[in-house]
Amino acid sequence: MTDSPRRPTPKFPLQLERVGPAPRRPVGAPAPAAAKRVAAPAPAAGFAGVGLDARAVRARMVDRLRAGGLRQEAVAAAMAEVPRHQFVDSGLATQAYEDTSLPIGLGQTISKPSVVGRMLELLFEGANARASGSLGRVMEIGTGCGYQAAVLARLSRYVYTIERLKPLHDKARENLAGLREHRIRLVYGDGRLGHGPNAPYDSIIAAAGGDSLPQAWLDQLAIGGRLVAPKADARTGAQVLVAVDRIQGGYAHSVHEAVLFVPLKSGLD
Repeated sequence: MTDSPRRPTPKFPLQLERVGPAPRRPVGAPAPAAAKRVAAPAPAAGFAGVGLDARAVRARMVDRLRAGGLRQEAVAAAMAEVPRHQFVDSGLATQAYEDTSLPIGLGQTISKPSVVGRMLELLFEGANARASGSLGRVMEIGTGCGYQAAVLARLSRYVYTIERLKPLHDKARENLAGLREHRIRLVYGDGRLGHGPNAPYDSIIAAAGGDSLPQAWLDQLAIGGRLVAPKADARTGAQVLVAVDRIQGGYAHSVHEAVLFVPLKSGLD
């Protein structure tokens, strides 16, 4: 979950008033002249349809991600389906389809769409995912508001997502229940420990980074599986995305672009 400065709270377009039944007219009274039809004002640019039908807005977001380099069409299709505005506070909903991270409380954020897309694309380069066309069994570290878990559910067989902050765990449960997501199991627990009971996992993704990758994550990765997470670069100390593939007899690491995620912490709050 990337950090981002808070933006000013936008103003929503006015909602239509509820229309009640027409008043009764006395028998024999002439009918009133037809009212002139007035066109409703157009929604704000870049936000047409949110609250009514946000598919067009999501499609434009995905087009921008493709223009920025996203090539994995399964990821693009999944992100075009999930209503990101339903995972943020209503006051920030007009910013939901911009390429920015947004605060979700407790010092946490929902990651930028471009970062979500990039990390999921890297997961698809794992051996098991390439062979099956699916991310298989997924473990997500850091549920946050539940948005990425909803995207993952459209790309995998099952998602086990772990959150150490109880208010966020509860918020994600509420958000995902509204979408009737059935292929997601939410776990309130210490993400550094992973989730051993359902290991091994074909794909592991983390939304927080530390100086090293917890050994539990590596142990719970299936042969042919891939882990994607932020980690401090050993030389510069700056965060970068790393991908770890479990192969017969060991692990293969690759380092990718710089990112900025919240710190990986242990324990429960």
